[in-house]
Amino acid sequence: MMYRRILSAFLVVCVLAITYRAVDAQTSDSQYFNETGHSVSGEFLDFYNKVSNPLLMYGYPITERFISKDGKDVQYFQRARFEYHLELPAGQQILLTPLGAETYRAENPINIFSPFACRYFESTNNSVCFAFLEFFDNQGGVQQFGLPISPFEYHDGMLVQYFERTRLEWHPWNPNNQLVSVGDLGRIYFELIGEDPARLAAAQPLDANIQALVLSVHVRAFTQNSIMPSAGNQTVFIITQDQHGTAIEKADCSLITTWPDGHAEIGAVQTNANGIGSISFSFKDQPHGSLIFIGVTCRYLNVEGKTTSSFRIWQ
Repeated sequence: MMYRRILSAFLVVCVLAITYRAVDAQTSDSQYFNETGHSVSGEFLDFYNKVSNPLLMYGYPITERFISKDGKDVQYFQRARFEYHLELPAGQQILLTPLGAETYRAENPINIFSPFACRYFESTNNSVCFAFLEFFDNQGGVQQFGLPISPFEYHDGMLVQYFERTRLEWHPWNPNNQLVSVGDLGRIYFELIGEDPARLAAAQPLDANIQALVLSVHVRAFTQNSIMPSAGNQTVFIITQDQHGTAIEKADCSLITTWPDGHAEIGAVQTNANGIGSISFSFKDQPHGSLIFIGVTCRYLNVEGKTTSSFRIWQ
């Protein structure tokens, strides 16, 4: 079975040391994450930066701070949810939602135990073993993850183990120093309790002095007519969006149209405020049944995206 193969791979390499290179985290009062288009501020940012590798442990923010459907003051991250509790003493007011306990459903348990490579937790009758135990100890143990609430299990094609606040996952296809990772339970719990999907949309930086960056250019192109006679006028429409699906204005796009005789024609257009550009051209005497390919490359600042389109000659 597939899970047995994954388990075998896990046991072979679990003796390897697992280390992660910490990323530099900003320490200002507000940090905007261009990758997801959300900011983390104030007490939540302080809490986020308390761990040595916040991206590893919590991931990127996927919402702004808001009052959740369950009435709590929260912010969602890919792998966590932060809660603000005013009633608690200063310095202890941010708690992690127990996402592991909230999302765990028993499934395909795998019994593994070694007195030399496992630690047994009597209160939950579960053990943490091998590479999972090393990761658990290196990244904060019970204080960070809570107690183990499941044995090793096979979920969604992966070997996993649930803890009160998270889920650890075994990824044998990753490099040796990234075989164990924290599961993306933040988004799962967001959907599980029925939060408003509009909360996931990218937001402007809270600090007006911060300029949101375009990290990727997504390009789509299509022709006005997918089938044309041997002579006529064709128009190509181009749509450019950033990593959040926001229109990119003033993206410089070039088109290379390759004709059946092998020659190529180059055109250029810049997108408007809606992220749309169009370019038209005429042609004649093209052979019946030929397919005309169009390559499109759009660049905004130093970021580039590409796509293709085509149309067919059919008299």
